[in-house]
Parts: sequence; structure tokens; C-alpha cells
Amino acid sequence: MLPFATIACPYCGEYIDIAIDASTGGQTYVEDCQVCCRPIVVVVGIDEEGEPTVSAMREDDV
Repeated sequence: MLPFATIACPYCGEYIDIAIDASTGGQTYVEDCQVCCRPIVVVVGIDEEGEPTVSAMREDDV
């Protein structure tokens, strides 16, 4: 089972839960907001303890 992270949509500000697949290491991908349907760039990193870190930003902020 994949862990979930709660992020705030950078467009509408609503909090949404997204599944995080940290098995492939750090990654960047686009996921649509479940509320406003705008594209969120999700950046997943792995910290020193092996735990995923997640940040979300607008497409034009990349």
C-alpha cells in the first residue's frame, strides 16, 4: 500500500491527499487538483532517513 501525503493546491488552496510512490527515489510529475482540476507539479524527494518529502507548485513556477 502506498503512503499518502496531504498537499495544498497552489492554485485554489484546498488540501488534497495524494499517493506517494517513494520506491523509485526522487521524482517530479504532474497531477491534476481534485478540486479545481488545474495541473500541480509534485516534487518527491527522499530525506536522509529514507522518508519521502513532498512539495507542490504551479506549472509556471518550475
